[in-house]
Amino acid sequence: MTGWIAANRIRIAALAIVLAIFAAPVLALLWMTAVPGQSYAGPLPPLTSGEAQTAQRLRAHVETIAAQPHNAGHPEALEAAALYLERQLAAMGYAVARQPFDDGHVRNLEVVIEPTDPAAQTLVIGAHYDSAFTAPGANDNASGTAAVLELARNLADLRGHSAMRIRLALFVNEEPPFFQTGRMGGLVYADRLKASGERVAGMFSLETLGWFSDWPGSQRYPFPLDMLYPRTGDFVAFVGTTGSRSLVRKTVGAFRAVAKFPSVGGTAPGFVQGIDWSDHWAFARAGFLALMVTDTAPFRYPYYHSVEDTPDKVDYERLARVVSGLEQVIRHWR
Repeated sequence: MTGWIAANRIRIAALAIVLAIFAAPVLALLWMTAVPGQSYAGPLPPLTSGEAQTAQRLRAHVETIAAQPHNAGHPEALEAAALYLERQLAAMGYAVARQPFDDGHVRNLEVVIEPTDPAAQTLVIGAHYDSAFTAPGANDNASGTAAVLELARNLADLRGHSAMRIRLALFVNEEPPFFQTGRMGGLVYADRLKASGERVAGMFSLETLGWFSDWPGSQRYPFPLDMLYPRTGDFVAFVGTTGSRSLVRKTVGAFRAVAKFPSVGGTAPGFVQGIDWSDHWAFARAGFLALMVTDTAPFRYPYYHSVEDTPDKVDYERLARVVSGLEQVIRHWR
């Protein structure tokens, strides 16, 4: 009898170990991807008059910025894009700060909405304005760049009255061959911000933000995220590495509370494909909480990094809805 009891105990212990081995990854995945609130479902409401105007301006921005490839390999077009962005921001009444680097050949751009309290924390909203290779870069990333411009316009009334310092930044050199190197504009910016000692509450990277589809099967994911998320690419995603889980959860909850637009959110380790493919990587590397707001780029967008990434591909009405939701999130951030 004693031997039988001992053998049973061994079997039970072995079973518990096996269950723990299989359960731990599942629990970890659920922890990484859990976000508050419920995604909006159902028909989208009609655009407000403000959203309709935003959609028109978004289209004009994208058509201008993505008229041709614009990057270090196409320096004249890159300069034209930078000058357009500067003119647009200046026309809104902002003082545009240039952050030149790489021997002055390229520059990041920034405008600041100062808070009521100079000691307030900072929220960075940014997007890269260069395109990849020979792509015009309409969705990647004139869509995110245009969104930053319209957020600057819509939040301008907060100047001097904001609860947070809001830095609206436009980065250069995000695309290869500069991505995740010392010549990446987002990393140059993040490192300088860290050196300043400024208290940064978080960073939103607006990345490839204008392609949506209502077709089932239009959305893909890297493993193991494909087990959890919807297969129709009609939503906006808020993603980051696991170190920024608190920021992702807070942002998704805030967006879902104000926006009638489908959304998903979650985090994953940096080795998961695509999870750190934008300027939020640079800010996380500098020690800041950071996330990416995206349509998931190559996991949905069929023209990613191609010559067919042209302005006609962007859904400006749905992009305007996302911008409207982000405006409310930023406006009420605490």
